[in-house]
Amino acid sequence: MTQVGWIGLGAMGRPMAARLLDGGHRVVGYDVDPAAVAALGDGAEAAASPAEAAAGCDVLAVMVATGAQADDVLFGNRGAAPELRPGAVVLIMATVGPAVVQAIAARLAEQGVHLVDAPVSGGVARATTGELLMMVSGPEEAVAAVAPLLDAMSSRAPVVGAAPGDGQKVKLVNQLLCGVHIAAAAEGLAYAEALGLDAEACWEVIRHGAAASFMLDDRGSRMVHGAGEQVKSALDIFVKDMGLVLAAARENVYPAPLASVAEQLYLTGRRAGLGPADDSNLIEVLRGKR
Repeated sequence: MTQVGWIGLGAMGRPMAARLLDGGHRVVGYDVDPAAVAALGDGAEAAASPAEAAAGCDVLAVMVATGAQADDVLFGNRGAAPELRPGAVVLIMATVGPAVVQAIAARLAEQGVHLVDAPVSGGVARATTGELLMMVSGPEEAVAAVAPLLDAMSSRAPVVGAAPGDGQKVKLVNQLLCGVHIAAAAEGLAYAEALGLDAEACWEVIRHGAAASFMLDDRGSRMVHGAGEQVKSALDIFVKDMGLVLAAARENVYPAPLASVAEQLYLTGRRAGLGPADDSNLIEVLRGKR
């Protein structure tokens, strides 16, 4: 049994941590919302701070929203880092960008703590069933130490590099494609409506052909049927992630024209008040209603 300190029990973090509990691991969880730990159910232990979650743990899992949050829970007031023993592993599974992960890894190395970079893809449904894709990078010994945890949370966890930050780079490629695909689905279905077609009927046809994609199938369904009140993936997440994609592109003097256009659509959606809404609501921007 591995003792896991867990920081961040939101829409993704909670079902991921639950997979570890089901696998027999001890989980000491912290979230800014105390009710989030209680929602994990029997077996989870609540921590009053990141430092308390980290005390005595073998692995500290970090599943927060932004790089600034990751830095704060580790090195801020009552942060986790001072409580980590030499040889412990910090497992960052949030999408925060390679520069943040590299900087955190360097600071942790000063106290003999390793970092494994393992951002995830697959959404809440796959987090619940333990079928996420995890893009893993880090020192071989540290990756081996967290392998049982990765296996409990994912169906695939390929090692994509030896250095922390390599996993984030692969995730940015993933997010570029996902962000553009959602935008393309929104534009295509709104275009169908502009042509006088029934968008749902059109979607039912084209999702089985050469234009098919996971995002057309998944987000397209919510675009034509309505997302309802449940937010499976907030539009604000893609505002953040497309920003990370384009920041890395600029650092590498790489033009990313499609990503740039998609980012503008997500920013337009946020400005229209759709940031906290499900990202399938991007279609409202293309419909000209926002």
